[in-house]
Amino acid sequence: MQTKHLSTIISCIILLLLSSHVLATSLTDSDKRTVVFSKPFKRIISLYPAHTTNLMELGLNREIIACGLNDNQLPDRPKIHFSDDPERLLALKPDLVLIRPMILRGYPNLVRILEKNNVRVVSLQPTTGAELFDYWKGLGRLTGREKEAAAMITTFNKRMTAIRTSLQGIPQDKRKRVYFEAIHRQMKTFAPNSIAMFVLESAGGINVAADAEQVRETNIAAYGKERILAKADRIDLYLAQSGRMNPVSVDDIVKEPGFAAIKAIRENQVFLVDENMVSRPTMGLLNGIAFVRSLLYPDYGQEGFARL
Repeated sequence: MQTKHLSTIISCIILLLLSSHVLATSLTDSDKRTVVFSKPFKRIISLYPAHTTNLMELGLNREIIACGLNDNQLPDRPKIHFSDDPERLLALKPDLVLIRPMILRGYPNLVRILEKNNVRVVSLQPTTGAELFDYWKGLGRLTGREKEAAAMITTFNKRMTAIRTSLQGIPQDKRKRVYFEAIHRQMKTFAPNSIAMFVLESAGGINVAADAEQVRETNIAAYGKERILAKADRIDLYLAQSGRMNPVSVDDIVKEPGFAAIKAIRENQVFLVDENMVSRPTMGLLNGIAFVRSLLYPDYGQEGFARL
C-alpha cells in the first residue's frame, strides 16, 4: 500500500514538472541572453523611459514598482540609478529589472548581483524600425500582455498606412533631401537603418547621408563636416535632434564655420526635433513622424496627422 502511495506521489511530481516545462517560455534579449520564465512578471523596475511608456501602454501601472532617475512618468514611484547599491533595488523585491544594452555594458556588476539574488534582468532596446514590433511583443510576453501588444502593433500599422497614403499626394520631385544631425559637436548623423531614420523616411524625407558608417552597434553614424559640405547644395532641410544627447540650438548650426554653404542654411530650413520623438521606441514615434512631416511639407495638407 505504501509503495502504491509513493508511486502516486512520484507521478504527481513528474506531472507538475512536465506541466511547468510546458508552460515555460523563453525570450532572447538585445544582448543575446536567453531568459526562461513560466509566469508573467509582476514587480518590475524599469530603467529606461521607453520601457515605462510601453508598459503603461500595455495597461501596466501598479506592476511598475520603480523607474530610472530621469523617468518622471510615474512620479510617485522610487527613482533608481544604475550606479545605486544593488541592495537598494533588492529591497524593493522586484522579480524583473528591465534595462537596455548600455546598462549591461556599463554596470555589469549590478546585473550580476541582481541575478545572483534570483531577480531576472532583461536587456531590451530595438535599434531599427524593423525590430520595433518584436520589442513590443517581448514586453507583452514578459508581462502576460500579449493581446495588448498585438493591439499596439495593429494600431501602429493602421496609422502608418494612413501616413503612407497621405504622402502619395506629394510628388517625387517635391520630396525633401535631409541631413539629420545626431551629435553636432562630433558631426555625427544617425545610422541609415536607425529608428530616427525610420521616422524621417516615414515622413517622406530622403536621407542624404545614406552612406554614413554606423558606429559599433549604436544608432549613431560617423559622417564629418567635409562630407556634409560635399553635399551642401543637395541638403534641402537640416534637421537636428535636440535633448541631452545633442544640446544644440539652431543658432549653433547656422553659425558653424563653413555651414553657410549649405542650401538649407541659406534658405532658413534648419529645425530641431525633440530626441524623444524620434529615438524612443514607443507609439510616440507616430507623433515624431507627423512633426517631421509638417516641417518637410508645410505646403501640403496635414490631414490624418492631428489624430496621431
